Order: sequence, then structure tokens, then C-alpha cells
Amino acid sequence: MVKIGKPSDAGTKSHLTRGHEGEQLAARHLKRLGYQIVCRNYRCPLGEIDIIARHHGVLVFVEVKSRSRDTFGPPKLAVTPAKQHKLSQVAWYYLQEYDLTETSARFDVVTVSGTKRSPDIEVIQNAFESTY
Repeated sequence: MVKIGKPSDAGTKSHLTRGHEGEQLAARHLKRLGYQIVCRNYRCPLGEIDIIARHHGVLVFVEVKSRSRDTFGPPKLAVTPAKQHKLSQVAWYYLQEYDLTETSARFDVVTVSGTKRSPDIEVIQNAFESTY
């Protein structure tokens, strides 16, 4: 007999751990590239942004996508138009909250694939335009 119900926490914890590790690796990589991390895991009523940083005078909203395998395609494909719209809304909320609406800003995506010991990290600057 097969039980149908809530998924086990094991998969969720592994997914969350992978995401947290990916964000750690991404933040370190961005720092090496000259980004100054302003905030990690910014949350508001509209959602969350993984990393907010400054890079060459521009405020950068960074979405991090981590995958250990390409079973579902490369991680950058997970930043769908719907996700881009959600990130745009959260970014606008942040800009308004901190009175930064006149600040130059962009959206970058950082993908982390492979293993923790040998990650492949790609930074996609200006990955998409704001849709707010």
C-alpha cells in the first residue's frame, strides 16, 4: 500500500540546504568580483530577494539559483518571466522603503551548479529588465 500525503521533510531540507549553500558561494564570488553586499535574504510582504549589493555605483538585486544536476535544465531557466515580475515588485518595494527610487539599479542572476567542492558559478549581469 502506498501512502499519499505530505512530502517528507528530507527532500525539503536538502533543497533548502542546497539553496543556502548556493547563496553562500554566490555571495563570496560576488565579493571577489567587487560587489559590496548590502543585504542578504531581504524579505517584505511581496516576497524575497536573495542578495542586494552595490557594484560600480549601481544597486544590484541578485537572484541565486542552485542545482546539483541539470535534470530540469540549467538553473538560469528557473528565473521565469513570472519570477522576474515577482523580483521586480520586491525590488520596487525595497527602493521605496529606503527612499532609493532615483537610484540606478539592475537585476543579476547567479547560477551555482555542480558540487559544493567544485562549483560552477556564473554571474549574468543585467539578466532581465524590471517589470514593475
